[in-house]
Amino acid sequence: MSFKKFNSNLQTYIIICFSLLLCYWLIGLYEVFSMLFIGRELPSLLKVIGFKFLNHLLTILFVFVIFYPIYFLLSRKKLNIAVITIKVLFILLILSELALTKYSLTTLLNLGADLLGYSLDDIMLTVTSSESASFLSYLPFLIFPVLFLASCFFLRKSMFFKYSGRVFITLTLVVVVMKFANKDFSNAIYQNKTYFFIADVLRVQIEKNAIDAEIANGGEEYPLLKASSSYEDVLGSYFNLGTEKPNIVFILVEGLGSEFVGDRQFSGFTPYLNSLIPKSLFWDNFLSNTGRTFGALPSIMASVPFGEKGFLELEETPSHHSLFSILKNNGYSTSFYSGDQSSFDKKINFLEYNDVENIIDENQYESSYKKSVNKSTGFSWGFSDYEIFQKTLATIDQIPNPRFDLITTQTIHEPFEFPLQEEYMKKIDKLLNSDQKFNTSKKQLSSYKNIFATILYADNSIEMFMNNYKKRPDYKNTIFIISGDHRVIPIAQKDKLCRFNVPFIIYSPMLKEAKKMKSINSHFDVPPTLLAFLANNYDVSLPKKVAWIGEGIDTTANFTNKHNIPLMRYKGTINDYLYKEYMFSDGRLYKIKEDFNTVEVTDEQVLDTIKKQLKAFKNLNAYVTKNDKIISENTNTAVLKRYKFSDEEKERLEKITTDMNPDQMFELARQKAFNNQRDSARLICNYILKTSPNYIDVRILKGRTLAWDKQYAIAEEELKNALKRSPYYYDSYLALLDVYWWSSQNEKAIDIFNKAKERDINNDEIAFKLARAYKTMNKNNEALKIMDSILKKNPNNSQYINFKNSLK
Repeated sequence: MSFKKFNSNLQTYIIICFSLLLCYWLIGLYEVFSMLFIGRELPSLLKVIGFKFLNHLLTILFVFVIFYPIYFLLSRKKLNIAVITIKVLFILLILSELALTKYSLTTLLNLGADLLGYSLDDIMLTVTSSESASFLSYLPFLIFPVLFLASCFFLRKSMFFKYSGRVFITLTLVVVVMKFANKDFSNAIYQNKTYFFIADVLRVQIEKNAIDAEIANGGEEYPLLKASSSYEDVLGSYFNLGTEKPNIVFILVEGLGSEFVGDRQFSGFTPYLNSLIPKSLFWDNFLSNTGRTFGALPSIMASVPFGEKGFLELEETPSHHSLFSILKNNGYSTSFYSGDQSSFDKKINFLEYNDVENIIDENQYESSYKKSVNKSTGFSWGFSDYEIFQKTLATIDQIPNPRFDLITTQTIHEPFEFPLQEEYMKKIDKLLNSDQKFNTSKKQLSSYKNIFATILYADNSIEMFMNNYKKRPDYKNTIFIISGDHRVIPIAQKDKLCRFNVPFIIYSPMLKEAKKMKSINSHFDVPPTLLAFLANNYDVSLPKKVAWIGEGIDTTANFTNKHNIPLMRYKGTINDYLYKEYMFSDGRLYKIKEDFNTVEVTDEQVLDTIKKQLKAFKNLNAYVTKNDKIISENTNTAVLKRYKFSDEEKERLEKITTDMNPDQMFELARQKAFNNQRDSARLICNYILKTSPNYIDVRILKGRTLAWDKQYAIAEEELKNALKRSPYYYDSYLALLDVYWWSSQNEKAIDIFNKAKERDINNDEIAFKLARAYKTMNKNNEALKIMDSILKKNPNNSQYINFKNSLK
């Protein structure tokens, strides 16, 4: 290739790169003006636009180097093939940048390695819940590739082509100087989204490889174990103590950050919670240990380490204690209430591991309860806060005292849809148009009206629950704990810390006094504190040794931090850490001020100390979770009776289920069941149920195969389990009725039919199977009544007609 041709080809490549840069910058402008359009405030418009351009240029430098070898090799054969290939690859980069930008516009966060912590199903579920399905939402995915191709054409034809090389070199020097001269240059809000995603994934993988999981610091086999008696009871002095064990009702509020409670920046929309503060023990400098919901349950209930991608994502759950398991062993009834699927984020696995008796999730709600539905997509996370509290109130009467209840809400979450939304939007308008003073501009509040409406709705829902609970005779012996799982994401965050900052309220008629505390604590500190209180003041016995990450809640009134607190911002990375009054985040050091704002500081000694402590924690976290070294043994009956796979079974499963998702495995199990390979079918079912215990169709298939092999008692137990998990799913009733028919237990069919009737499950096949049972019991008149009823709706069904004729 001649130098002239080489130079011409290189200039063509540079023009295509410039076109990509122009398109990236236009996407950046689209992001900026989209934020301004919906009323979000930006610190400095010119700075944002300028720094975004320079960060896009930095990305183009990497793109230039990475893709040039492909272009060069192809251009040696034919230039057109090289140009078309690079343009196709760059269009894919544009679509990636645009998708990541739309994610950022929804969450106000760049997507990074957190994506790796979620399954494809979970990702689709989250995107579906938040994204609009309108044509306009997809239009940019057509517009920007067209703009890219158009710019390639016009830049090629313009005078710019002649000077493109010099401009490229000049801009390269500018961006290199800015990268090292200005510390704000690499701030995540300015970065190219694709660059951020790739860099974050690589960083997490490098950190992962640097972790030593072979042995914990100090060389102890179980480094977290500590005598339970060593934890101080810091709560007892605040209570009027009785002789009966108190009920404990824990309300974990989705998205409730401290900024929305008390007198913080976005206060004014939680009047009921604010009314509780003067009557409660209240910490406003409390922290969730994770930046998303996935980590709240294990942190606040069990004070366990994170594992690699969150404790609930561990393939083999390490032995551990929890508030649930310890209190159940002390006579407490344990319950979990939510409005979504407990299978999401694998909450159900944690709950069943800890033998929680009553698990009320989306599957347990009657038709009278209203779901929250995204009006644009039709997607629903399940039931709103008001419905969740109503369901709780309707259920607790059936559960004996003392009770430990965990109620998790979900309305303060994308897509921020809930019943009575229009009514609450009007309430927000009324508040914003009133003389009420807020700690931020009304313009900023207006841009998030839908979110503040959900916060007000959540607050009113808690108020309704508490007012109704006050009418109960056990109210005077109940302790209420209220906290957030993390701070809601799609409102601009003032700093790295506020995402984790949640309120923590202990309210009870048993309290002697109220107190507001500024000491820093985290959800990790809850289990040791609550159990020390119960053990010291009531007949609650604890294991001799326990293993908590937390050290117990500090009740100091003044601003102070006695804890070293690791934080997992999202699944897959532990890169935030609190030490004394400092926060380490993404390699930077921040000083935490008394108002819980942060300012970046330089202190090499503190930075070195934190880095060492964080590395030690990461090693400890990996060691105890990968090697099952949290506690030395677990006597939990739920754990002991779990199905354990032999090495031979594991080998078989690995061969037949490689690269299959649960749905594909279920189809394989069905095929094997119908091909008379029922042992293999049940093995696959057990494998699916290990990680997806609420996969009801799998349980039903397993139950049916057991019945086909005449193992009727085990089949009945399995199918009743399915019925308990999903009492409004008709197929469980059908399967049980078949088992009773095959095993000549037709009297039980009446009970199953009545349960279906009580739950308004009107299924003709269920009625037909009951009629069949009545015939066997020589109750032809009852069978005829049923057949007459269902034939009115199905007059041409030959099976029903023939069966009715057989009754005469």
